[in-house]
Amino acid sequence: MHRLIALLLAVPVLASAQEYPSREIRSICNFAPGSGADIIVRYYSDQLAKLAGKPVVVENRPGAQGALASGLVAKSPPDGYTIHITPASSTLATAPHIWKQLPYDPLKDFAPVTTLLSLSFVVAVDAARNLNSVQDLIASLKSKPGHGFYGTQSNTGQVAAELFKDKAGLQTTYVNFKVTGDAFTNLLSGQIDFMSVDATWAKGQSRVRILAQTAAKRSGSLPDVPTLAEAGLPGIDISPWWGVVVPAGTPRPVIDRLAGWFNQISATPETKQFLARAALDPMPGTPESMAALLRTEVERWGGYVKLAKIQPQ
Repeated sequence: MHRLIALLLAVPVLASAQEYPSREIRSICNFAPGSGADIIVRYYSDQLAKLAGKPVVVENRPGAQGALASGLVAKSPPDGYTIHITPASSTLATAPHIWKQLPYDPLKDFAPVTTLLSLSFVVAVDAARNLNSVQDLIASLKSKPGHGFYGTQSNTGQVAAELFKDKAGLQTTYVNFKVTGDAFTNLLSGQIDFMSVDATWAKGQSRVRILAQTAAKRSGSLPDVPTLAEAGLPGIDISPWWGVVVPAGTPRPVIDRLAGWFNQISATPETKQFLARAALDPMPGTPESMAALLRTEVERWGGYVKLAKIQPQ
C-alpha cells in the first residue's frame, strides 16, 4: 500500500520532468553586464536554450559580491525554471566566511547540477605604467604611504589579493567595487594601483598588463604569464571553479536533464574553443561530484579567508 502511494505521488513529478521545460528559463547572473562572469553566463545560457528548445533569459543581479543573486535563486521556486550558472567557489564556498549574515546556506539551499569550468585570477595593472613584473609592482607599492590601493568586485579577487599582500609584506588597502568596469576606470585614473580580477575579463583588455596568475599552474591560454609562486611568492593557489545550481527541492529528473545538457555543451568543440579564448579550463561533472567538491571547498576557503586575515562584513 505504501509503495503504491509513493508511486502515485511520483507520477506528477515524472510527468513534469518529461515536459520540462515548457516555458522560458531564468538564468540569474551574480555580476553586471559586460563582466567576465556575464560573458560566461550568457554563453552557457545561449547554448542551453538551443538544447532545451526554450528561451533562457539572463537576469543580472549584481551586488554584495555575488550574494544578492545567489540569495534570489535560493528563494526561487524549486521547479527548474530558475537556474544559477555561478562562480561557485566564490559565491557558495567562500561567501559563508566573508559575510556575518548570509541570506542562504550554500550546502542546504541549493541542489548541485554539475561543475563547468575552472579558471585563474590575475594581478593586473595599467599597461601605461612601467610595471612589467610582480616584483616591480611590489617595489612600487612599498614606495607609497600605506602601500597604495587595490580593487576587485568578488570574494575570490579579495582572497587572492590578500594572500598576495601577506606573502609580499604589503599593507595595500582594499577597495570594493560593485562592477569590474568601475575598478578598471579607477585603475586607469591612478586611484588604485592594481586589480585582482578573473583572467576571462583581463585577457580581453588591451589597456591592462597581466603580471601574474593565481593558480598553481599556468593556464594553457596564458602560457607566458607566470604564477605568483613563479614570481617569488610560493604557496598561493587560487583556482576558482564554476558550476550550476538550482533551488533545493528541485525534482531530481529535472536536475538530471539539466546536468545532461550542460555536459553536452561542455563536450562541444565550440565550447572548448570558447573556454580556451577566455583562459578557462573545462570541468565537467555530475550532481554528486559537485556536491562533494562544494563540501570540500567550503572548508578549504574558510582556511584561505583566515590566512588572508579577512574580517567578515
